[in-house]
Amino acid sequence: MSPESEADTPGEATLPGTLPDTLRAELVAFRRDLHMHPELGNQEFRTTAAIKERLERTGLKPRVLPVGTGLVCDIGTDSRQWSGGPRMLALRADIDALPIPDTKNECAYRSQVPDRAHACGHDVHTTVVLGTGLVLAALHEQGLLPRPVRLVFQPAEEVLPGGAADAIEGGALDGVRRILAVHCDPRVDAGKIGLRVGPITSACDRMEIALNGPGGHTARPHLTTDLVTAAARVATDVPALVARRVDSRSGLALTWGRIESGHAPNVIPQHAELAGTVRCLDLDAWRQAPDLVMGAIDEIANLYRAKSEITYVRGVPPVVNEVTSTELLQAAMVARRGTDAVESTEQSLGGEDFSWYLEHVPGAMARLGVRPPGERTVRDLHQGDFDVDEHAITVGVEMFTAAALIDAVQ
Repeated sequence: MSPESEADTPGEATLPGTLPDTLRAELVAFRRDLHMHPELGNQEFRTTAAIKERLERTGLKPRVLPVGTGLVCDIGTDSRQWSGGPRMLALRADIDALPIPDTKNECAYRSQVPDRAHACGHDVHTTVVLGTGLVLAALHEQGLLPRPVRLVFQPAEEVLPGGAADAIEGGALDGVRRILAVHCDPRVDAGKIGLRVGPITSACDRMEIALNGPGGHTARPHLTTDLVTAAARVATDVPALVARRVDSRSGLALTWGRIESGHAPNVIPQHAELAGTVRCLDLDAWRQAPDLVMGAIDEIANLYRAKSEITYVRGVPPVVNEVTSTELLQAAMVARRGTDAVESTEQSLGGEDFSWYLEHVPGAMARLGVRPPGERTVRDLHQGDFDVDEHAITVGVEMFTAAALIDAVQ
């Protein structure tokens, strides 16, 4: 989709950091290049190299994370004007793609990698933070950047428990006082953002279950462990059982994505497998979830004399937007585009490893509108036809630059 040019909006006349047309076009081209060359988590070598080269070309000194992909880059830390050391604002982007095919057959920048697609908007997140870095570097050269800023390009957000932990271990938060992020939202028009104080995403864990027992002939199920029935009862009864053992306001939900067992219609198998996710709106309930879920699985499996082996992979807690950081994003967006450009948003059941940063420093995530205004068809996240109105790149960059300028005087 073509980028949309807009007239000046509220605040642009007095607040520096708006995008010139040449940079706007470059960023759209950069995003399309990433879209054509998606890379999975911890494999983002080309993506990392492209970001690094562009930052170095403007005189910055990015540092690749110890895991080999992703990088951080500081802007303004070379200045001697800061008192008491830098108190940095960090801006985070995730850089990985998804293992699904790109189905946008008529799109010129469709993915060129089979079964790989930027179907969650990470190419947009990356381009927004890169563009912000280029604008802030220019402001710093002019003496207009009041405080240093760190760019964090994080790998492997789609891989539980997420690459945020590796970034943090690699020093991404050293010297950082606040961190901000955006996530594409196809339900919000380009030119707007969605904000919410408190939880804006949910906790997400992954679970795999193996059920085992002696199989046999379907004519004599009483002499076997009927694993097909056992698996079916685990699939249906465990979510209902868990729902009665936790406060319903926590939104704890167990959903299956895979169930497999057996090969012949007259043979009761010896093995069955289930896999799914556990999602939760509430942080306290998420902390109880493993014991609750695994206990319920064992109870149901035991009723059918099946032995259960459970692999419970801790994912991410909810992203909980801190008040001041949320207000900073709102102030930045209002300064650029006016009060009508900010709308409230609901808590999503999706998981996001940005939450791990918020265990260490305050911060907030905004939902960046990417829907073309007036379009009724929603190209949802994690679908092969997902795409964005690229005007969102300009909106994201100008919001983040405004946030960096406003944060420095708070």
